[in-house]
Amino acid sequence: MAFRNDIVERVQMVVAAVPEGMTFPGPLPDVAERCGRWAPDSLSASASGSSDEKPTPRRPRWRIALAALVVLAALGAALALPLALGGGGRATPEQRLTTIRRMLRDSPLVDGHNDLAWNVRKFLHNKLGDFNLSAGLDAIEPWARSRWSHTDIPRLRLGQVGAQFWSAYVPCGARDRDAVQLALEQMDVIKRIVELNTAHLALVTDAAELIEAHREGRIASLIGVEGGHALGDSLAVLRAFYQLGARYLTVTHTCDTRWARAAGTAGGLSEFGRAVVREMNRLGMIVDLSHAGEETARDALEMSQAPVVFSHSGAAALCNSSRNVPDELLRKIAANGGVVMINFYAKLVTCGEKATLEDVVAHINHVRRIAGVEHVGLGAGYDGIDAPPEGLEDVSRYPHLLAELLRDPDWSEDDVRKLAGMNVVRVLQHVERVRDQWRRAAVLPGEETAGVRRGDCVYGTA
Repeated sequence: MAFRNDIVERVQMVVAAVPEGMTFPGPLPDVAERCGRWAPDSLSASASGSSDEKPTPRRPRWRIALAALVVLAALGAALALPLALGGGGRATPEQRLTTIRRMLRDSPLVDGHNDLAWNVRKFLHNKLGDFNLSAGLDAIEPWARSRWSHTDIPRLRLGQVGAQFWSAYVPCGARDRDAVQLALEQMDVIKRIVELNTAHLALVTDAAELIEAHREGRIASLIGVEGGHALGDSLAVLRAFYQLGARYLTVTHTCDTRWARAAGTAGGLSEFGRAVVREMNRLGMIVDLSHAGEETARDALEMSQAPVVFSHSGAAALCNSSRNVPDELLRKIAANGGVVMINFYAKLVTCGEKATLEDVVAHINHVRRIAGVEHVGLGAGYDGIDAPPEGLEDVSRYPHLLAELLRDPDWSEDDVRKLAGMNVVRVLQHVERVRDQWRRAAVLPGEETAGVRRGDCVYGTA
C-alpha cells in the first residue's frame, strides 16, 4: 500500500506542476480507472457519479495521452527508486544480494590474500595426485576439521570470486636457510593447482589478463610472495620470481630482513631495501606493505613511483594491532594511489577472538572515510586465519558483505564495484604503466647488494 500511495503522490505532484494555461477538465478519469480501489478520493470521485448525470464531454486525445504518460512516468520512478538508492532504501536483503550478484558477473571481485597453498603444503606436502579442489573440501579430511580451511572451487564460485592473489608464503624460520627454495616450491604448487583446474582457474600476470579471465567465467589467479626474506637478499632472485609469475612481494613477514623492519620494530628500509622497491617498480611488481613496520611503510611510500598495497590489513584506529594501518599512513596511501585490502582475521578486526560481518564493514568504512573509496579493497586472508568473522565464515560469503554495504545510502553500486575489485585492477594498471615508462626510458636492472652475509663464499678462478 505504501508503494501504491507513493505512485499516487507522484501523479499529484506532476499534475500540480502543469502550467496555468494547460488545465485538465476536472479529475483524470483514465488515472482513476487505472488506479482502481486504491486511488485517493480526489482522483476517484468522478468515477462514482450517478447514472442520471449529464454525459462527460469527450476529452481531447492529447489530454488522455498526457494522463497516461503521467502514470507511466510515476510508475517508472517508483520502480527505479530502490536501484537509484544503490539497493538501499526500500530494497530487501534479497534484492540487495541480487544486485550484488549481477554486479559481480560484470565486474570482478579481487581478493588480495589467500593461504590455500600453505595448507596444501601442511596437509599434503605439495603432493596433488589425490587433491581435488573442485570437490567440496569442507567434507573431506583433514580439511573438514581444520579451522584454517575456508577455500575450494565450489565455495569460490558461490562467493563469485573473480580474481585471487594466492600467497606463496615462506615462514620466518626459513630465513637465511632455505627460504628461496620454499618460495619456489610454493609458486610451483600454485601454478600446478591452476593447471589441474583450468575449467575454473586461469593463471594471469597483468590487469588485461585478469579482466579477460573474468569475462571467460574463470577465476583469475595471481601469485604474491609473502615475506621479503624469500629473496635471500638478491635482486636476481626478485627478477626470477617476477619471471615465474609473482606480481607482488610482501616486503616483510613477522620477522625483519637485513633491509626492512617488520611491524612492531623500529627502523625502516636500508639502501638495499630502497633498491628492492625501485627494482619492483622497474619490473612491474606491486609493493605489499602488510606486516611491514610503520617506518618501513613510510620509506616505501616515499620511494615507490607506483601505487602500493596492504594486501591483508585493517584500520589501526579500530584495532590497534601493529598489522593494521594508522590514519597517517591511510592518508599517504591515498596520495600514493594505493589500496588497503581489509583482512577478516578476528584478532585484527576486533583485537579479540570473535568478530562479525558488521565489524569488517566498520573497517571498510573507516578506511573509506580517511583515504577515500578509491583506496579500499578486500584481502580476507582465508586459509591463513583460524577465526573468521561470523557471517564471513569462508570464501562463499563475499556477496553478503557487499550486500550489507548497500544498506548504507552512502554506498552506491559504483562504490561497491571499486571496493570489490576495480581499485586493485587500477593499481595493477598503474604499476604496469610505470614499468612500461621505465622500459621506454631504458632503465637498467638494479645491481645493488645487501652486503656480504655470514657464510657467504667468494669464488674466483685460479
